[in-house]
Amino acid sequence: MGILDIVPAGVLTGDNVRKLFEYAKEKKNSDPYAQAIHGASRDAKSPIIIQVSQGGSAYFAGKGLANDKQQASIAGATAAALHVRTVAKAYGVPVVLHSDHCAHKLLPWFDGMLEADEAYYKAHQEPLFSSHMLDLSEESKEKNIATCVKYFTRMAAIGLWLEMEIGITGGEEDGVDNTGVDNASLYTQPEDVYDVYVALSKISPNFSIAAAFGNVHGVYKPGNVRLQPELLGKHQSYASQKLGGSVEKPICLVFHGGSGSTKEEIATAVNYGVVKMNVDTDTQFAYLIGIRDFLENKKGYLQTQVGNPDGADKPNKKYYDPRVWVREGEKTLAARVKEACADLGNVDRL
Repeated sequence: MGILDIVPAGVLTGDNVRKLFEYAKEKKNSDPYAQAIHGASRDAKSPIIIQVSQGGSAYFAGKGLANDKQQASIAGATAAALHVRTVAKAYGVPVVLHSDHCAHKLLPWFDGMLEADEAYYKAHQEPLFSSHMLDLSEESKEKNIATCVKYFTRMAAIGLWLEMEIGITGGEEDGVDNTGVDNASLYTQPEDVYDVYVALSKISPNFSIAAAFGNVHGVYKPGNVRLQPELLGKHQSYASQKLGGSVEKPICLVFHGGSGSTKEEIATAVNYGVVKMNVDTDTQFAYLIGIRDFLENKKGYLQTQVGNPDGADKPNKKYYDPRVWVREGEKTLAARVKEACADLGNVDRL
């Protein structure tokens, strides 16, 4: 049985998101997230997660727009979501449409997206997005959980999935800077994960937890980051024991800072119930590779509009047209996404 026997193609919402993630736990595979990868997902025959960040949303709307009240980020996230919804079904793959880290200072962005979800729900009986992430990991555990409960109650009413973070992901990514945090904060304790599970389970089963196990955003010299994916197994064992042992892996876990991780670390994390892994930094570099190589290989065709190594009167439009060299970046990005799908056991799943 493939995933398309369980959920439809296109953007998933409500219980269909949970069905996808439960399938991932059962089959021990996970879904990578990246942008502009519908084609890679189709070719790998795998479901995919497409997510927007606060900064990426503002960029999508246009860097010329003011964003002092998150208005550009709200507009950009909404526009990106509508774009994904328009094309997702055409590729024939299930898509989880998600928003990434939202710290406390960015809650106006979250509020704006949630309002867009509610407006879309009134018209279509489903939210615009599949899920949103609240990253209140720098707050106290009590404030983190209480705020998540508040928002999740509102989200669950329209079928939205919640991803939350307990424990801090180190490094810096898209304005989220945790480069100087205490090392102990990078490793979440099982008791804290279970407290989150208990609080959110009272509202809906449609949530996931990004529990820190030494994760760091970005890529670094080998040996500088000490991942302990076995901690994820301890989270599952602790929760399973507290719940009576009837479910081996009751928690849907998330792997942040996946770029630069070894295949063994990824496999271990997936085995312990990770259903989503972020690979943003690796995909950014992969995108650059295609464009960089094209610009280098076609250098003689990119100096003037007319005149190149083939002749002084030869036009160069077919080389400098942005659709040409941007497409080269998309190709190398797609190849990296396919690699991530393979690492996560997420190939031939449709």
